[in-house]
Amino acid sequence: MVTRFFKKLFNVRDPHDQAKFTGVSSAEKMTAALQAKSALPSSSSSGNQLNDAEQLSSIDVSALFYTLLFPQQQQQQDGIANNLERQVMGQIETALSSPKDIADNVLKLPSKIMELDNKLADEDIDIKDVLKLIEQDPLLSIEILKLCNSPAFRRSDKAVSNLQQALVQLGREQLRRLVTVCLTREMIDVKPIYFRRFGAEIWRHSMQVAFLSGELAEQDSDSVFLLGLLHDVGKIAIFKMLIDAFYQAEPGEQPNSLLFSQLMTTKSLTLSALLAKYWQIPDSFADNLSLLANVNIAPNSGAAKVVWRANVISECSMLLQANKLSEAMLIKLLGQVEISREVFDSLHQKLTEF
Repeated sequence: MVTRFFKKLFNVRDPHDQAKFTGVSSAEKMTAALQAKSALPSSSSSGNQLNDAEQLSSIDVSALFYTLLFPQQQQQQDGIANNLERQVMGQIETALSSPKDIADNVLKLPSKIMELDNKLADEDIDIKDVLKLIEQDPLLSIEILKLCNSPAFRRSDKAVSNLQQALVQLGREQLRRLVTVCLTREMIDVKPIYFRRFGAEIWRHSMQVAFLSGELAEQDSDSVFLLGLLHDVGKIAIFKMLIDAFYQAEPGEQPNSLLFSQLMTTKSLTLSALLAKYWQIPDSFADNLSLLANVNIAPNSGAAKVVWRANVISECSMLLQANKLSEAMLIKLLGQVEISREVFDSLHQKLTEF
């Protein structure tokens, strides 16, 4: 019974009776719209413009976003999972029913992350004591200084050489965010070759969403920043499962079906919410992640809406930078997140520095 339900849920079939996927997914519609847009002459007629508007009526930007993660092969359009994808799908099913195994063995939340975050949030605590605590971890200190001197976070032409100087230049709130970023990054511990191919883009996206969330939030921006940073921990967990599965995969086998891309979109946020509950971070994080996990309904208020908007903006920025998003699609998506092209251009310029 459980096996049949799982196969039906993920469209996984036995090799001897696999049938071709005959439906047209939203990602396929979006790709067709992109091709149609590029094929139109610059002096399009009003009839062509109407067709273009119809094709853009439903844009699955998240599905297209995964072409950035799996760029080496043409994505399969038949909806049939290969052996590598089936193995990861099975692990995802297990993770959703038992997040404890994932939290303990695949994606451990650094024990210091909430401790340091709470201390940096407390205005009454002696900041020198917090800096001493950070300095006890040389690797953490080095990573913080690297971020301080990166184009995305640099606040002065003068290089930051110690944590006290970082505090003076950036302030307590910004230092708090950088500490959180560095500790969260510790969860991604994979071989560099695989990190460059997949994890780098996931991590870059998480950083962008966190930054945008902090910028867009009207209140409690530090907590919203952390929510944005943690919203994709489910993707990171799936990514690490994928890396482990590579060792057992057939040579050259890659995740490249639309089915797997859609699975990453629909299931990773649910896994993020479950992991947040297991990690026992404040309930508001898991509650907001659960709202985000319902991909069919956009949040209408609060921190979840901020992170949802930040996520779409980041995906648009990364796709635009990779020349995978047409102007018409971009304008449509910016309308959904309620920002102008001018505001997006300003944010996009900052995001390219990540």
